[in-house]
Amino acid sequence: QVQLVESGGGLVQAGGSLRLSCAVSRRTLSIYTMGWFRQAPGKEREFVAALRWSGSNTDYSDSVKGRFTISRDNAKNTVCLQMNSLKPEDTAVYYCAADMQFTTKLRERQEYDYWGQGTQVTVSS
Repeated sequence: QVQLVESGGGLVQAGGSLRLSCAVSRRTLSIYTMGWFRQAPGKEREFVAALRWSGSNTDYSDSVKGRFTISRDNAKNTVCLQMNSLKPEDTAVYYCAADMQFTTKLRERQEYDYWGQGTQVTVSS
């Protein structure tokens, strides 16, 4: 069992920054990939970013590439999402997720085995 707890959401003006954190309760040796997804009201949950835990491979959606950065802190068992140049369309509940088996489908939410409870990010114009 893996527990994921997100933090760091909040209200920010357009152009501002936020840093989300995801604390992982289990030894990360069992995790292949960590991902961030988001869900806006009335929309499906969509891929934002992913990181291979044992390596440096990352992937980003086109809508956030160049503005968001996913990273990990192995010592703290934490995955972070640094979000810069935020836009109103980034407003959503952000979820972190863990994939316990290797997959090439990093952007597919059904590939992920565990999810956090989500943290709200609101960007005002």
